[in-house]
Amino acid sequence: MHRIFIVEDDMVIAKAIKSHLENWGCETKCAENLKDVMEEFAAFSPDLVLLDIGLPFFNGYHWYTQIRAVSKVPIIFISSASDNMNIVMAMNMGGDDFIAKPFDLNVLTAKIQALLRRTYDFSLQAGTLEHRGAVLNNGDATLSYEGEKIDLTKNEFRILQILLENKGQVVSRDDIMVRLWETDSFVDENTLTVNVARLRKKLDACGLTDFIRTKKGMGYLVE
Repeated sequence: MHRIFIVEDDMVIAKAIKSHLENWGCETKCAENLKDVMEEFAAFSPDLVLLDIGLPFFNGYHWYTQIRAVSKVPIIFISSASDNMNIVMAMNMGGDDFIAKPFDLNVLTAKIQALLRRTYDFSLQAGTLEHRGAVLNNGDATLSYEGEKIDLTKNEFRILQILLENKGQVVSRDDIMVRLWETDSFVDENTLTVNVARLRKKLDACGLTDFIRTKKGMGYLVE
């Protein structure tokens, strides 16, 4: 049974999410003290966090930073502001997904289930993938190159894994989104674009320039 920690100041929304997820077999907890979310986070030790951006006292970006300092637990941002700036900021910070209010609880559940599967199922896979001297470690979701270990977010790792599994072949954006999120119906294309851009920046910083190539109108590849 997966544990979901809900950090949301609108208790009507929080309780509706809690009730819906419990019907799907999840153990849930709503944050009660929004001045000190970390104490409840540590005590509950969740498998996934739903984190509202517009919170009193400290916003969701603050608590994201606090959580990331101690845990790699997957985090889905939720917000009533569905503008591109919030989406880009959430994904640039390393958030695993974003959903805008108002949302369908079944859509939210599908996102949560897909994220839990790719987080906890893929982490069990062993082995490595290699290209141009860079080694992708499936066990700990890191990339090693010239003695340096590069930490990747779960989305970055999965994108790189998909491309390396299809080395020399163009993988379409649609195919990547289907494998990342199980369906492309609920995913804004901005999410994939931001993740690829952030991944490229990390690769460039360690000397792996042009590691991922774009085929305009087709998709991405490594070759």
